Amino acid sequence: MATELGLRERKKQQTRQQIFDTASRLFLERGFDAVTVAEVARAADVSEVTVFNYFPTKEDLFFGGMDAFEEQLVEAVRRRAAGESVLAVFRRVLDEGFENLGAEERAPIIARAATLIGASSALQIREREVVAHYTRLLAIALAEERGVAEDDVETWTVASGLMGAHRALVAYVRHQVLAGRRGRRLVADARSQAARAFARLEAGMADYAMANK
Repeated sequence: MATELGLRERKKQQTRQQIFDTASRLFLERGFDAVTVAEVARAADVSEVTVFNYFPTKEDLFFGGMDAFEEQLVEAVRRRAAGESVLAVFRRVLDEGFENLGAEERAPIIARAATLIGASSALQIREREVVAHYTRLLAIALAEERGVAEDDVETWTVASGLMGAHRALVAYVRHQVLAGRRGRRLVADARSQAARAFARLEAGMADYAMANK
C-alpha cells in the first residue's frame, strides 16, 4: 500500500510539473493574457478540470514556481538543525537559489516574466497575495515553535522582515536583468545585496528562535 501511495504521489507531482512547464512556455511565448486555461490543458494533454485541480486560477499557473520556492523557505525554517537561527537558515536557502541565476537560460526567462508581471495588474495582485500568504505561514510556524500566539507582534515583525528582504532581492534581480546584467556578475551582485540586507537584520535577529530540537 505504501508503494502504491508513493507511486500515486509521484504521478501527481509529474502531472503538476507538466502542466506548470507547459503553461510557463505558453506564457513566455505569447503573453499571460493571450493564453487561456483551455489552451494550457490541450498543450499539456490533460483536461481543464485537471488543470484547475492543481492550479485554482490562471494566476496560480503563472506563479507555480514562486509558490514552490516560498514553501521551500518556510519548510527550511521549520526543519532547521539545532542551533541554527531563523535568519541563518533563511539566508542560506536564498544564497543557494542565487546559483541558478548564473545559468545562461535564466536571464531571458526572468526578463520575460518581469515584463509580463509589469504589464498585468492581475499578476501583480496575485504576487502580493502569494507573499502575504507565505509571510503568514512563516509567522505561524515561528509562533508555534516559540509557544506564543499567532498574532504575536515580534513574530510577525521577524517574518515580515525576512520576507521583505527576500522580495526586495527578487525585485533587484528583475531590475538588473531588464537592465542587461547577466551571468556570474548578476550572481555576485545579488549576493552582495543580500549580504548587506542581512547584515542590517542580523543585529536584531541573529539569535532569534535558535532551534533547540
